[in-house]
Amino acid sequence: MALEQVQLLSSLIAPIAKLAPSSSASADYATTGPMSQHIGGNGGTVMRLDKTHMRISTRGTAADGDGIACYAELATANGIFLEHRIESASENIIVFEIDLAQLRLALQSVFTDGKFSSSRGSSTTQPLYNSMDPGNSSTPAMVSSRSSSVIVIKLAKRNGGLPCLCLDACTGGSSVEVHHAIPVRIMRAAEMQYHLPPRIELPEVQLELPPDRPLRPVVERLRTISPHILMEGSMAGELTLRIDGDGASIRTFYSKLVPRFEDTKATENGKVVTEHSDPAKCTLKVDSKKLFAALQWQATMRVVGTALLCMVENEMLAIHVDLNPQSIGFFTYYIPVHFLSEDQMEL
Repeated sequence: MALEQVQLLSSLIAPIAKLAPSSSASADYATTGPMSQHIGGNGGTVMRLDKTHMRISTRGTAADGDGIACYAELATANGIFLEHRIESASENIIVFEIDLAQLRLALQSVFTDGKFSSSRGSSTTQPLYNSMDPGNSSTPAMVSSRSSSVIVIKLAKRNGGLPCLCLDACTGGSSVEVHHAIPVRIMRAAEMQYHLPPRIELPEVQLELPPDRPLRPVVERLRTISPHILMEGSMAGELTLRIDGDGASIRTFYSKLVPRFEDTKATENGKVVTEHSDPAKCTLKVDSKKLFAALQWQATMRVVGTALLCMVENEMLAIHVDLNPQSIGFFTYYIPVHFLSEDQMEL
């Protein structure tokens, strides 16, 4: 991995890691290191690696993220990795559970050290030990450190046979190597079927979120006033965020949004939608804190291509984000909603 890819992966998993509590506090990570901690299946994130993709599945258990599911899929070769090699007895598929907060801390540490070292501008050549050299795994690969850093991620056993996801970094312009070992729980490949994204109905309303008008700052203010937000969407390209209190009612309007008709109920079974058709509408009641947690990526991600708001009546709110370029991958948040009767939707 190059520093740019480390930054991309770190910015992607940072908001996802907040959905589930870490198995160890940050202070413990800094003092005792992750080697002393074991993954126990309590709110951990499941990762699946194969020859073409890295898949990340998280179910929120933290206070603000309880009930939220997040699923990400990233291309490996020519995507998140410069080079990618995987071998396993399960058709070259590896599935494991990991504490995403520890992985985020390790990636941030490597990225910070890499930026500092690259700024020094040295042009020496450094050996990267513990790297997966194809010819001889015990031979360090030579890395040019003129203006770059190389990070190797691999599964290995540490501390008496404990399986770990290891990050070995040789930062450009520095004689210091950085090593992290994050304990994981190896799972059977077939167990991934229990960590796939939820199956939901086709959305009534599907709108493309405007990059220049993020929802996050608005939701951040509304969540301090009300525990719930009513979202009213229309395939006419309109979205309203509404809260109703004892003494006041607040509405925020978004107009001129781009409706996406593909894979919606309006076009189900080959139906054709014309400009004369009545635009489909949908109203959802969402916990304001959960909606805010699912929008944290708007504060950190800089490589977003398109973001879709998918509204499924009385079932789910999904936020699907394609990275830029789209070939890198995507991530999707699934936020549960409260049931609304027809009378409540018409208020």
